[in-house]
Amino acid sequence: MNKQHLLGIYQTMVMIRRFEERMSQLFASGHIPGFLHLSIGQEAVAAGVCAHLRENDYITSTHRGHGHCIAKGANVKKMMAELFGKQTGYCKGKGGSMHVADVDIGILGANGIVGAGLPIAVGAALSAKSQGNGQVAVSFFGEGASGSGYFHEALNMAAVLKLPIIFLCESNQYAEFTSRSTHLPVLTVAERSKAYGLEGFCVDGNNALEVFEKLSFIIETVRAGNGPVIVECFTNRWTGHYEGDPQRYRPEGEVQEWKKKDPILALEKVMTNQYKIVNPQLEEIRKFVEKELDEAEQFSKNSPLPQGEETLEDVYAATSGR
Repeated sequence: MNKQHLLGIYQTMVMIRRFEERMSQLFASGHIPGFLHLSIGQEAVAAGVCAHLRENDYITSTHRGHGHCIAKGANVKKMMAELFGKQTGYCKGKGGSMHVADVDIGILGANGIVGAGLPIAVGAALSAKSQGNGQVAVSFFGEGASGSGYFHEALNMAAVLKLPIIFLCESNQYAEFTSRSTHLPVLTVAERSKAYGLEGFCVDGNNALEVFEKLSFIIETVRAGNGPVIVECFTNRWTGHYEGDPQRYRPEGEVQEWKKKDPILALEKVMTNQYKIVNPQLEEIRKFVEKELDEAEQFSKNSPLPQGEETLEDVYAATSGR
């Protein structure tokens, strides 16, 4: 990995962290309607994976998907406006936090239904294989989704058809309010790959370098036509299932222990100690991120709300006039 790769991944992670921290503040002050699910603490996964994706590669995301979309190249102004419920948002203010999508850069949508992105990604991978253009699909999901029918049907079809898809399990230790030790009968989601004749990989999801390096090989192997894989990245969300969640189900001190493995601080240490990247360079990135988010917030606050007559727009695909 060279310095430019490092700086790019660092900027992506800082953008994800600060975007979500700002959204938390704006939600608390009443600016954001609906629910808000944050991935603070999980930034290394999205940044390390999407660093290897081309613009025309596909991703599907989850209800906790801001980081995936930012890492894939989503415009933060349009993202924030969508969370504000404004006309200038990605879905014209009608999708909100859980439904950010930009098909022009392969973001096929975050999804409020647990596991529902998996079959969508399989369809995208089937399209990629049919066209033979070297595209891959990455389907992000949590370990809770691995108990759903979507998961098993998606893996079975992808394995049978040898599709170019990476099933990327972001294991943050909880399925909503339930610990993985309660709902998973196996130690890892990755080992479920054996049932479908696939390879499974486990990765430290708090180590951005490990995610980047391991996914480099895995994604290129899938891109070369060697079929689907499961990758499980172990990480942890620092916040509740949703903003306002009292988190009574979490053991005392658990979040503080995970914060000691802060993926951003860990990467900063590597950058300064091993790559001799000086702090002024990192501070410049942090200032750039804050400026971008300041502009996005102002843009969102100044944007108009959707009108009532727009309710039924975009329900059906446009036709040729027949």
